[in-house]
Amino acid sequence: MLLQMSRGREGQREGEKKLMWLDPGLGMCFSFQSSITVLGLYFVHRRPMANALASIGLSLGVTLWPLLARYLLEDLGWRGSFLVFGGVLLHCCICGAIMRPVATSATPETRESPPLPSKTPVRSCLATCDSTIRHHLACDILQHNMGYRVYTVGGTLMILGFTLPHTFLVPYAMWHGVDEYRAALLVSIIGFCNIFLRPIAGLLIGRQRLAGYRKYLFSLAVLLNGLTNLVCTVSADYQVLVGYCLVYSVSMCGVGVLIFQVLMDIVPMDRFPSALGLFTVLCGIASLISPPLAGFLVDSTNNFSYVFFMSSFFLISSGLFMGGSFYALQKKERQGRQAKAEGVSSETASVPSLILEGKDSSKKQLHVERMYVTSV
Repeated sequence: MLLQMSRGREGQREGEKKLMWLDPGLGMCFSFQSSITVLGLYFVHRRPMANALASIGLSLGVTLWPLLARYLLEDLGWRGSFLVFGGVLLHCCICGAIMRPVATSATPETRESPPLPSKTPVRSCLATCDSTIRHHLACDILQHNMGYRVYTVGGTLMILGFTLPHTFLVPYAMWHGVDEYRAALLVSIIGFCNIFLRPIAGLLIGRQRLAGYRKYLFSLAVLLNGLTNLVCTVSADYQVLVGYCLVYSVSMCGVGVLIFQVLMDIVPMDRFPSALGLFTVLCGIASLISPPLAGFLVDSTNNFSYVFFMSSFFLISSGLFMGGSFYALQKKERQGRQAKAEGVSSETASVPSLILEGKDSSKKQLHVERMYVTSV
């Protein structure tokens, strides 16, 4: 009887642990994607600045979390800490309640007679469900929009390396003799710098002259982020790590401001929620794979430097892939427009013209003969 009760308690604890991870994941998923979508619908001309200001909250959390986590865990325990952070996250409900639908100038629908029954066979329920799932997962955009395909592949590669410094920077510093408090302060430095750098980046990127170069700026930010991680492989001195955090903050703010702005430029806004959903699913899979793979690499080699080599490899590969692919697509599109313009000019030149003489033979008038072709 006691053995069964102990097993029941262990099973209940395991269930509580699963719910503890499941509930924040679902809540953050619903709130994050909906807030990014609403932000894109609210703002058009100042959208980069709006993205920058909205992401300041993330930087503020990165700044305060390392400093508060240790204090809360020591004084309140993990249950009390989760209650505090749950109360903070509960304010997202208030923010969501303030949001309102975007006003649209929709014309009232006119009532028409019911259409005649179609002779085509009705699709089965399975085919309808498959079509609905493919539509909401942006499979049609992935198939026909080459720019979105490049963005998705490059973004997934980027996430494989982008999350590693946030996870392994503090253990890397502690492994080289830095005390726990100073090591946690490194992450706070990154968040504190992003609080001020992201609005500046939003102002610069929001300029009309740079609107056509946002894809390349995003690729450049990802590339610089990967190159910056190589600093940690050279030296683990605390002053070097502080300098690394300062330089890393610059590239990180560029990635944070542009990652969703570039997607809004590539995909129409009416399909943006579906495109964002597929992208976040792939990023979630990459975030799930990358840290365990890096941890296995550390356990195998007993060297944290390989983690930053791994991060730099994925980030540099992503930046080069996206930059080269976006340039090739833009060049191909420009050539297509030139060929179309030359075709239109040649058709205009091939239109026959008639020279009509008036009563005075010395005066000649040029008239363009227009031919209208109709088909029945």
